[in-house]
Amino acid sequence: MKWFLNNLTILHWLPHYQRSDFRGDLTAGLTVAMMLIPQAMSYAMLAGLPAIHGLYAGILPIFAYAIFGTSRQLAVGPAAMVALLVSSGIGGLGALTTENYIYLAIILAGMIGVIQLGMGLFRLGYLTNFLSHPVISGFTSAAALIIIVSQTGLLLGIQIPRSESLITLLSALYDQVNHTHAMTLIISTLSLGLMLSLKYWAKGLPNSMILLLVATAVVWFFRLDLVGVSVVGNIPQGFPDFIVPSVSLTQIQQLIPTALAIAFIGFIESIAVAKKMARENRYELEPNKELIGLGMANIVGSLFQSMPVAGGLGRSAVNNAAGARTQLASIITAVCITLALLFLTPMFYFIPKAVLGVVIVVAVYGLIDFKEVTHLWRVKKEDLALLALTFVSTLIVGVKEGILIGIAVSLLWFLAKTTRPHFAVMGRVGQTTDFRNIKRFAVETDPTVLILRFDSQFYYGNVSFLKEKIREYQNIKGSELKAIVIDACSVNQLDSSADTALHELIEEGRLEGIEYFFASVKGPVLDVMKLSGFYDLLGPQFFFFNVHDAVTGAKNWIDKKNEVIDES
Repeated sequence: MKWFLNNLTILHWLPHYQRSDFRGDLTAGLTVAMMLIPQAMSYAMLAGLPAIHGLYAGILPIFAYAIFGTSRQLAVGPAAMVALLVSSGIGGLGALTTENYIYLAIILAGMIGVIQLGMGLFRLGYLTNFLSHPVISGFTSAAALIIIVSQTGLLLGIQIPRSESLITLLSALYDQVNHTHAMTLIISTLSLGLMLSLKYWAKGLPNSMILLLVATAVVWFFRLDLVGVSVVGNIPQGFPDFIVPSVSLTQIQQLIPTALAIAFIGFIESIAVAKKMARENRYELEPNKELIGLGMANIVGSLFQSMPVAGGLGRSAVNNAAGARTQLASIITAVCITLALLFLTPMFYFIPKAVLGVVIVVAVYGLIDFKEVTHLWRVKKEDLALLALTFVSTLIVGVKEGILIGIAVSLLWFLAKTTRPHFAVMGRVGQTTDFRNIKRFAVETDPTVLILRFDSQFYYGNVSFLKEKIREYQNIKGSELKAIVIDACSVNQLDSSADTALHELIEEGRLEGIEYFFASVKGPVLDVMKLSGFYDLLGPQFFFFNVHDAVTGAKNWIDKKNEVIDES
């Protein structure tokens, strides 16, 4: 019970709620509600679901997140990336009736919730660190492009099959473009112009709701639905019914890849936004509690016929800008959506689907990350290649496959870099006690002493590289080399394979008249050296606190050795 109460974050903020925060919460809650209504219907249609299931996602899931979540500004609800993954995941299961499709989407929401809740309970939020930023950027940019192209059917009034393949979508668009419905195209063009104008000239206004009201009024007044303009139609009125979906093992097996993908991507999208808002508003965020909050939102939503939910980037930014101070803003949003479902659904009948397509296009266009491409081109072309690979894979192979390819290549690249870590040959900076990379600084070197620094753990994966580089520079120094100093300041781990390699290097070096000296060895690494016998083999006198002392010790050792030779 204590654990449960600790995770009810509403008990932490509601008793201390300040009256001065209410105005900002009220303004933000109403503003986001006006933004969420058209987006919820749009994203539901993007997911292949009736619009009502997007509106259902704007009620109890939001309440659940406000009770369990720790972000004060994150606006939870239907999201573009999640909607696309729902469409690709369930749509890929073959021909389904509308009822079966809806039922699977509801089950999927519950599965996502269970995965996220489980990750939160077992404190597994760190697993999302395996998704690097270039992978996320490449994936979201490609997914946004797929979403935009998928909406051309609504914008032109033509039939385009639901698909996650850009090639399939473009092929269908090419085949059907001659059947463009003129009036639908006019509505789309004018709506896009109005939306962009409002976004540029009236940034503080709920532009999507204004567009929705204007377009709906025009369609109703001129009865454009009678001349072929596709409208939303009847939307069930009232609060969603409580259901407990029955799940079979076959359904779980079919949906688990999509559920895992959405659970991870939904959390990453949400936590990235939530962290940004938390920094701006100067409070701490708890990632594992965020997982619990999102998990509970999806589980509760599944019990009330909701599509899967996540934190929305655009809505959260609006929520923050409108003055949201606590989670009460989200509760106000949910109350507004509830009132709309109870009393306003007859007004939704004449909403043109083309306008909902425009809402989606404008919302997801901002997810195409042009800035990241130019940034990586200047800073890190390796990461740009990873972004490009994920982007192209997502467009050509598929959404889930694209993100998996990106993750796999990212991990392989990480492993490859650890097997060939950065290293430096070092020299002395003037008459100081500092030693730096000879490639970056003007330094002095001694032909009798080789100083190397490896910026990585020593483990079985880079043992060969370590030995290779030592021998390479040993050959470059030639016969004058008498001592090798290893700066171990960046080595935080030593495994048995690397320890064995060090034993071999010491033995080989002594046969050639070369001695090894170690500087700045960290405690955990030194512990392994002592347990393995390496410390005693080399001798305590060959370990030093810093590079300067190690080099001095090496030179003294060389001098004594030379004296012995001279005497003999």
